[in-house]
This record gives sequence, C-alpha cells and structure tokens, in this order.
Amino acid sequence: MFFKPMQHKAAGLPHNPLKAIVSPRPIGWIASRGSDASINLAPYSFFNALSEDPAMVMFSVQLDSPDHQKDSLRNVEETGEFVVNIVGEAQFDAMNISSGSFAYGDNEFIHAGLDMVDSDTISVPRVGGVPAALECVHYETLPLPRNAEGGGYTMVIGTVTGIYIDDAVIKDGLVDYHAFVPISRLGYRDYGRTGDIFMASRPGQE
Repeated sequence: MFFKPMQHKAAGLPHNPLKAIVSPRPIGWIASRGSDASINLAPYSFFNALSEDPAMVMFSVQLDSPDHQKDSLRNVEETGEFVVNIVGEAQFDAMNISSGSFAYGDNEFIHAGLDMVDSDTISVPRVGGVPAALECVHYETLPLPRNAEGGGYTMVIGTVTGIYIDDAVIKDGLVDYHAFVPISRLGYRDYGRTGDIFMASRPGQE
C-alpha cells in the first residue's frame, strides 16, 4: 500500500502508522522549571541525541493550536534549562502518571511519588532513582511547519552541560542495559523493553 501523510484512513488504516514505523524511539522525560519556580515533569516520545561533541539533544512538543503552549516549552523558554531523565523499566509507571493532564504549576513529581534531586550545573532537579539524566541549557527553539488547523510541533534543542549516571548501571566501564532495561516508545499505545542485545563491528573494525 502507499498513501500520503495523514491519508491513512483512506488507505484503510484506522490509526496513523508513522510512529509505529519510526520505532523504537527513546523517551525524553523532561523536567523543567518556570520563572515562577514551579516544576514540571512530562515525557516526550519525539526525543533523541543530536550530536556527541558538543553534546546536544532535542525533544519535540506538539501544539494543538497556534495559541496553545505546553508547560515544558513555556518553562524552557522562560528559564533556559531542562533535564532529560532516562526511563528504565522501574520508572515506567511513574513516567506514565506524569503524562497526565495537570494544571500549570501542578508538580508531576508529587503526583508520581518521585523525589527531586538537585542537579549539578542547572537549577532544574532530576528524578530520583533514574539510571541516567542529562542536564541541559536551551540552545534554540525551532517551530516546525503547521498543519491546516494551525497545530503542529516545535522542536527544542539543548546543549548538555552535565551527565549523571547511576553507578549501579555501570559494568566494566560501560553502561549495562540489562541493569535498568531501557523503555522505548512504539506506535499507538505500545512500549518496548530493551532486552535482546547483540554486538557487531563495522567492516575493518577490530
């Protein structure tokens, strides 16, 4: 079958398959602080690293209308900082709770029963107990093209200023995926657990 974007129903598919095709995707569990000192925590499935040196990451925020703004985007643009918390199997339930619709200023850390741990390079706290976290400063906000209804996405790019890794997930100097089991976002309401891992070298590499 072939169809153009957002024409999936005409092709006989009840749900848009794009996110099911582009999967698995890491989850960016974004903590941010507003200019009023309120704290927000929310997961984003359009998230990834952009570069290693300098270390940079991005997450993409959906806007339902031109005048609608998500709390994370508002906070990052107000204070210029955010933390990407890495979601392992043990954090899944709390991450899912934090995805709920809460009023601005309502702290999702509290709703999900999570501890707030001070970061080292920025004022935004990380989630206690996560396998890893990336402390970031805002680099750029890039509005993406809007759809016919005026909605769309805005990409937030950040520069990593500090990296936290739980010592328990380090084995022989490497991050041990089995020690925390990364959770990924698939399509629809589906998630994945990273478990079956294999190693391969590029041609010419030892």
